[in-house]
Amino acid sequence: MSEIVVERVVRPARATTGPWLEVIASNLDHHRATFLWKCEGLSEAQLRLHPLRSSALTLLGLMRHLQGVERAWFQRALAGTAPHFFPYRTYPAADGGEWYDESDTTSAAVVREDYLKACAESRQVFADVTADLGRIVPNPEFGDADVRFVLLHVVEEYARHVGHADLLREAIDGTTGE
Repeated sequence: MSEIVVERVVRPARATTGPWLEVIASNLDHHRATFLWKCEGLSEAQLRLHPLRSSALTLLGLMRHLQGVERAWFQRALAGTAPHFFPYRTYPAADGGEWYDESDTTSAAVVREDYLKACAESRQVFADVTADLGRIVPNPEFGDADVRFVLLHVVEEYARHVGHADLLREAIDGTTGE
């Protein structure tokens, strides 16, 4: 079998009580780790598989997408900076957005490192961008939203895509888990 791309993942416990920002930050880290957990022990070839006939999604494509989620929401929307997006190959999606082209030959190890870097960048700016939760952030997708909404949206993105990852992983090798 090919080299494993994502080694053992230990998911952090989630805060269920306490200051709201601590609860959100711990839940984000839990979801980040849960996504990686869904990729744990798989080879590059497995991460690139399209195991569901009804979907073009792959675990590697979701990993590319989630690095974009991290950078778009934490750096561009909340910090107001121009993030450095890795130049993955994309194509126009039916909804007018873009999606990651699975013919992109960037290795899964590089994608994993880029994803981890994007998560670290988000953690680095978290305290600064959440200092004023009521601050309004202009957003062309939803309209003006406060910082709380943006944070909840990022959790929503993870919840949706961890669900996708659940189905993909089960279809690849039968592995299931919460």
